[in-house]
Amino acid sequence: MPGPSKGGQALFLGLELSTDQLRATIVDENLELIGVEAVDFDTALSEYQTQGGIFTTPGDAYTTPVDMWVKALDFLLEEISRNHEVSKIKSIGGAAQPALVWWKSTPVPNFPSLDSRLPLHSQLSPNTFSLPNTPVAQDTFSHSHALSIEAMLGGPDHMAARVGTCANSSLVAAQILRVRETSPETWARTGRIQIASAFLASLVAGTWIGIAESEACHWDDEVIEYIAGSREEAWRVRGWLGDVDVSGGGRRVATVSRYLVDRYGFEPDTIIASFTADYLSTYLSLVPSPSDAILSFGPMDFLLTSATHYLPSRLYSIYPHPAQDPSEKRKYIVMLTSRNADVPRALVRDMYTKSWSAFDRLVSVVPPGGSIGLDDKLFSFWLLQGDSHPLSHVKGIFRFETGVKVNEFRDLRANPRCLVESQVLSFRVRWARMTATGALGAAVGRGRGSSSLVTSSAAASPGPGQRTGTPAIGPLGATSSGLGLSFDPYDSSSLPARILSTGAAINFPAVASLVSELFNAPVFVPTSQLDSAQITPHRNAPAKGYPGRAALGGAYVARWVWGKERGTGRGSFEEEVRRLLAKRWVTSGGTPIRTHVGGETPVGSGANTPYGSRRSGFGAAVLEEEEEDVIEEMERLERLGGDAFGEGELAARLRTATGSSTATTTTTTTTTGTSTSSGGAHPSTALTTPDIGTTNASSAGEAAGAATTAALIPVTALPTGEPEIQVGLAKIAEPDIDAFMAYAAIVPEYCRLEGMLVKALV
Repeated sequence: MPGPSKGGQALFLGLELSTDQLRATIVDENLELIGVEAVDFDTALSEYQTQGGIFTTPGDAYTTPVDMWVKALDFLLEEISRNHEVSKIKSIGGAAQPALVWWKSTPVPNFPSLDSRLPLHSQLSPNTFSLPNTPVAQDTFSHSHALSIEAMLGGPDHMAARVGTCANSSLVAAQILRVRETSPETWARTGRIQIASAFLASLVAGTWIGIAESEACHWDDEVIEYIAGSREEAWRVRGWLGDVDVSGGGRRVATVSRYLVDRYGFEPDTIIASFTADYLSTYLSLVPSPSDAILSFGPMDFLLTSATHYLPSRLYSIYPHPAQDPSEKRKYIVMLTSRNADVPRALVRDMYTKSWSAFDRLVSVVPPGGSIGLDDKLFSFWLLQGDSHPLSHVKGIFRFETGVKVNEFRDLRANPRCLVESQVLSFRVRWARMTATGALGAAVGRGRGSSSLVTSSAAASPGPGQRTGTPAIGPLGATSSGLGLSFDPYDSSSLPARILSTGAAINFPAVASLVSELFNAPVFVPTSQLDSAQITPHRNAPAKGYPGRAALGGAYVARWVWGKERGTGRGSFEEEVRRLLAKRWVTSGGTPIRTHVGGETPVGSGANTPYGSRRSGFGAAVLEEEEEDVIEEMERLERLGGDAFGEGELAARLRTATGSSTATTTTTTTTTGTSTSSGGAHPSTALTTPDIGTTNASSAGEAAGAATTAALIPVTALPTGEPEIQVGLAKIAEPDIDAFMAYAAIVPEYCRLEGMLVKALV
């Protein structure tokens, strides 16, 4: 049921075309959550036989049927019109996954005429599209084409300077080049190409919507000519791509279609705001301060932050801010990505544990670096796909003990922690390299301007051993020059003041603690995710009734644009959103923002019971609770793999922990990477898990065979400052200076091993 809405309050709709679902979020004028709807591709549209919303084939091909998106929009609009007063919706914003839609030449140049008596999918059949199944972000078949574009532009540095990024498989130009070279029949019958966000906007506007500048910034005349094959063909490709909206996202780009007015009852003057990429819309939904970093876990992991200048580099991608007024000083967002994200995490879970619960426990109890010693740290690199620079050409699973490559760790229990450490360390190292270039300005991290939202002592002031404005000195006076690095790993002053995180992995207490310790910064999550995690902690998709972050970001943009047209908006997008949320806080008498509408209400969630305990500390070595089956599993792994942590160290620690078997049980389907309730339907939005039938870790495979395991106990909130609560954030982890210094000590070795992989020396 929709949430309460005061009398004539205007409503604002955000749409999100994600990999696994099409979602809608509705907010009112004060940004209070009013409604949430979702269409799950695997369950609601099972006739397409997707898994997690995609088709997978041997190799690195990941595609999705465009017709499924159109049919899902029919279903979603029916739900919205049935459950909400659509006549009150004044503005629509949205976001979509990075993908291309290839239209045939028949509906071009005019957008197809739509009959309001018929659903969309009956009028936009699969035959409407020249490429019925389009590659999605996880697809890497275009990687070689991206590298050829990079070579044509003179290498990664020249390419980054030219278009704002170096080669990657998700590059629009690479996808287009791939089709021209591998599918000439598709090329011949194409009449228009749209990015998925512009495609979704066009469907609700009933006219062609140009791509937003935030997603078109990597286009270049020379690149278009190269991918088209000739100067003459380049003119044709430019026509396919259409115009670019360079307004900055701060104005109406269209009005809702006559089709939506007649069929569903929308008002004819309903605003269509600019749509953007899902990761950029997620960024907007969290309204970060300049000193924050957004860490999003999922099928691909992202780390984003703001930048005041356009300084391209192969170390990161840079985009224009997707919601800024032309009168503002130009702003940008820089992004680091990792393609090796959920899949390696799910693979390690299947190979070495019975469940996500056991995975979390192993990450928690294994010491930092996988060893209690100082000189025998363990490292692993799970590069199942070519990743971002500098690892774009490296593929494989690599493990190192005492600096030597090994096929498997002596103690199998180290694998989960070493994997997560490697993934987060990669972001921590790349962030440091990025800030060392001056990309984020002269003052970064805790010195990057003051933020009214940073209230915790850990975020507002230097930690122990730090001096404001002065690099910290590590053991024995080690500095960046002495360690052969471009940055000082012991200096946290250039790191983010706060980590704002989303995605299933951050629901794991041990992962949250590890992120906080590596960055020496508190970790916050949206309260809506915190509540959703109490129901389905292992899923990236929110539980029923909980908003998707990108959809919420679209709704916020819709509200911002509407306010600007009415002359009531004040300041930048972030300033206006904070103002509205602060106003809502005051008028509601200090009531936290609503986290869900309908669906299941969690018991003892972070938002409803805000303060929980943090299972952490230096290396998170001591557990307050440990399920009996997890203890048995770890003891079995000890027998299989030996004990690299010292004679009986971890086993004794586990046996003396205060065991508890009161947690509810779930049925785990390890071949699909999904833990589901024994009485519920199989969810399609869990972490994607590859087929591990070909793995040669026979003893590890034995660990994945159990059917009944304890449920994962997700993170709960720590005491959180009022400014964060106002905008819907909850603190879940605080930094530990000892752990940060311990990790700083292993950064040089991590970088050395990474360099060996880059140079193909191992």
